[in-house]
Amino acid sequence: MIIRKEIEAREKKFLSPYAALSSETKGRKKPEKECNFRTAFQRDRDKIIHCKAFRRLKHKTQVFLSPVEDHFRTRLTHTIEVSQIARTIARALRLNEDLTEAIALGHDLGHTPFGHAGEYVLDDILKENYGRRFDHNEQSVRIVEVLEKDGQGLNLCDEVIDGIRNHTPDDPWPGTLEGVIVRYADRIAYLRHDIEDAITAGVLTQAQLPKARMKVLGKNILDTIILDMIKHSRGKKKIAMSKKVQTAMDGLYEFMYKHVYTDPTAKKEEAKVPILIRQLFRYYHYNSDFQKGYRSEEDQVQHTIDFISGMTDRYAVDKFQSLYVPGEWQSGEDT
Repeated sequence: MIIRKEIEAREKKFLSPYAALSSETKGRKKPEKECNFRTAFQRDRDKIIHCKAFRRLKHKTQVFLSPVEDHFRTRLTHTIEVSQIARTIARALRLNEDLTEAIALGHDLGHTPFGHAGEYVLDDILKENYGRRFDHNEQSVRIVEVLEKDGQGLNLCDEVIDGIRNHTPDDPWPGTLEGVIVRYADRIAYLRHDIEDAITAGVLTQAQLPKARMKVLGKNILDTIILDMIKHSRGKKKIAMSKKVQTAMDGLYEFMYKHVYTDPTAKKEEAKVPILIRQLFRYYHYNSDFQKGYRSEEDQVQHTIDFISGMTDRYAVDKFQSLYVPGEWQSGEDT
């Protein structure tokens, strides 16, 4: 008995006509023997969960740099929340929940240490010196296509790669509705949990939140937005929200951008990030031992970017301290 075929048959019978069917995937770059008990998208989800880059997300910044307090979100907990929201919407719309989950779990694998602060520094370095850009979406794709499994990549399905690559507002829309759901779920998740973390951190109070926007979104932002999205997308070929809820959500983002994402108190430690990242880049890029085997400047730059962007917050700090902060001299003699 091949359980995979039973699952594929259920997908064809029960999923929306607009769902991406695992049996009709555009495929992988390298052919693989199919699994007897998992669909192609289920297999991709498992590959992502078990990869090293996924585990590193637990020590990468979401909004507040290297928080000591245990209950602040990290990039990993953000990813899990995105997955939960996206799966809920996909299930309600009878879309492919497994594809949705795989995209959600992989969407931020390429994020740098210190969140967007680290991303902006690497982008500046590449623009200033090499005429290139750094984008965490493309780095996420590079991780799953090239860097994981000792340079062999994870060999994911085309639909998963597409969703990972196109999950932010500046990107083209993903080619599947499942990818579109993750793109929405990403913003829904960080708006909700960044408010909670900002209040916990003392950066915001509940009373400061924009009253007109919160009146629309209510006390439970997730329920309001998700229900509205399901209502306006069910049985349709497009994922949508009502204009009222969309406007409220966009207005809340603008508020958060001004009062949290660029707030001097919340971001005071980020002023140190460019110094740290630039020093690490300079050290590793010009280190002959580190660059052994990488001959062209292009390859050396990419090697340095891959290494630094893959660091966790604390690993980057530890490396910087060991390289640039003097330690205490100990003679080894008894005193």
